[in-house]
Amino acid sequence: MRLWLREKGESKMDTMQILSVVVFLAVMVAIISEKIHRTVAAVAGGVILVILRVLSVDDAVSYIDFSTIGVLIGMMLFVAVVRNSGLFEYVAIKAAKIAKGNPWKIMLLFTILTAVLSAFLDNVTTVLLVGPMAIAITGILGIDPVPFLLAQILASNIGGTATLIGDPPNIMIGSQAGLSFMDFVMNTGVAVVFIMIALCLSFYFVFGRKLVVAPEKMEAVMQLDENKSIKDHGLLVKSVVMIVVVVLAFIFHSTIGIDSCIIALGSATIMMLIGKQDIEETILGVEWSTILFFVGLFVVVGGMQQTGIITLLGNGLVSLTGGNAMLLMLLILWGSALFSSILDNIPFVATMIPLILAMQADGMDVTALWWALSLGACLGGNGTLIGASANVVLSGISAKHGHPITFARYTKVGFPMMLLSVIISTAFLLIRFH
Repeated sequence: MRLWLREKGESKMDTMQILSVVVFLAVMVAIISEKIHRTVAAVAGGVILVILRVLSVDDAVSYIDFSTIGVLIGMMLFVAVVRNSGLFEYVAIKAAKIAKGNPWKIMLLFTILTAVLSAFLDNVTTVLLVGPMAIAITGILGIDPVPFLLAQILASNIGGTATLIGDPPNIMIGSQAGLSFMDFVMNTGVAVVFIMIALCLSFYFVFGRKLVVAPEKMEAVMQLDENKSIKDHGLLVKSVVMIVVVVLAFIFHSTIGIDSCIIALGSATIMMLIGKQDIEETILGVEWSTILFFVGLFVVVGGMQQTGIITLLGNGLVSLTGGNAMLLMLLILWGSALFSSILDNIPFVATMIPLILAMQADGMDVTALWWALSLGACLGGNGTLIGASANVVLSGISAKHGHPITFARYTKVGFPMMLLSVIISTAFLLIRFH
């Protein structure tokens, strides 16, 4: 807590605390109701805090995590260039042909492909690339694409949990907690392997055994030419080389002493230089509304951090669990999962990070809490149709192609899978940190 709070007196501190909480709750209500765009709500909240003198301009800027912002912008620019090569479409068709047109094998390979891509790309980007291909291939087979799309939604959120760059909450956690790419792979990544096995087995028993098509339909898939999906052969080669370089750089970034945001921005710069694509078009590929949303949210949460609300919440959690680290870990895991299943996980994570940092400052070992937060927030997005951006995006694509995914239909599959994944995560954390 800032010293100036004490100097201002108790009444002043109370006023500032109330204002920071009111603004935060107002922003959350606006985001949940969707009456106001989430970016506008977050930025407006940050501006209001400055106007009300809860934060100075310098304080507001200091709470923005520019490392997270850098990683997001860098990876978005990188993917915007690579997308123009046709690489992702090529891989999707190749996977379908490897499966020899068998619908269950196609579902299995597409699910694994989505999870792997989501570990290294933004989840929304992944479903935008793989989703339409699944719809096209199921159209050739003459079967309902919804089970395939449900599997891809779940796999995108699960796969994104595995790495530092797979999901925005992980980028935020990694930046603030000083966790490396390999730290995530060896913790959340291990849990994700078991969760993916559970997902694939579940989908086989629920959908896989019912997927039967005529041999001529399977042959039609085999006639697809993956080479025709390649738009730029030169860019394809450059993209593959750069993807390998970027992945290796992220893996060894702590060893080589280069921050993850520098790797992301550096690789994006190199890709734009060697890719020879329209730069203005590439820049437009960045989801700037998402970036501004993060900026505003950091400031809004910073208001509660500066006024001491985060500290109070941390003390409350510790008191609730009696200071028991294991109970606190489980509370954060399940609380973040249930919260993220109905609300955007980013505001929750942005609120929890300074709370855990406050506990760390008090001498608590918070290692397990970081992984509980990551697993809960990322996996919780699978609970409902509105739990994660990828869910909303892919359901929209499905509806445009005449296959609407209702809230109820999704929840019947997504919520049980979310619960199963959190149960597996619980077992993993208890074994890992017992």
